Amino acid sequence: MRDKLFANKKDLVDFTFDENVANVFDDMVKRSVPGYQSMIEMIGLMVKTYGQNHTNYYDLGTSTGATALAFGFNNPHKNNCIIAVDNSINMTQKCQENLTNRVGNFKVICADIEDMVIDNASIVVLNLTLQFIAPEQRQALITKIYQGLNKGGALIVSEKIHFEDEKKQNEITKLHLDFKRANGYSELEIANKRQAIDNILITDSKKTHFERFKTAGFSQNSCYFQCLNFASFLVIK
Repeated sequence: MRDKLFANKKDLVDFTFDENVANVFDDMVKRSVPGYQSMIEMIGLMVKTYGQNHTNYYDLGTSTGATALAFGFNNPHKNNCIIAVDNSINMTQKCQENLTNRVGNFKVICADIEDMVIDNASIVVLNLTLQFIAPEQRQALITKIYQGLNKGGALIVSEKIHFEDEKKQNEITKLHLDFKRANGYSELEIANKRQAIDNILITDSKKTHFERFKTAGFSQNSCYFQCLNFASFLVIK
């Protein structure tokens, strides 16, 4: 379904992952996030390289299940369980529908990812998820993931980022707005969504991400993909 949630003037409240968003989420994210499809495709490649037999794959903040599907479609390993978690009941319902009869051995869980136990994991993905966690709680989540990963396992984090150089930040922001316009969003839609999401989507710089990974205990990390102000990090235990 095409995203028209912000096409009309109205009294806006903070963005929430409710039924209306769940119904248009796939269209919204593809038209709003430059490089989104490449992010998902790269996760499929990572599963082939870093997945391990007899382990769990976690998709934290699964939304409608694109990452979980990438796990299932690309997994060459044996005896894995795909665990897809989101705190929105509307998103988990969509995820359940999308995964059923398409991938095997999965669980869809409606829960706060900060309350989840990460255990026997070889792959953990936070795909556009960490940015919605309160900044003061992000380190604890990354540290918990590190503790639940097996040696050689991978954490994959994709996020909207900001730049410490103000001029660069302004230029990339302009290009991101042009990307949205090119994908059919009107000026009203862009302004309305920005107003609704500004209070809940809080970005970090690359430097902050790398420092957080190091503090958690990870010794290997890289930014392997970036398109405008969206970046993906690969972090190995």
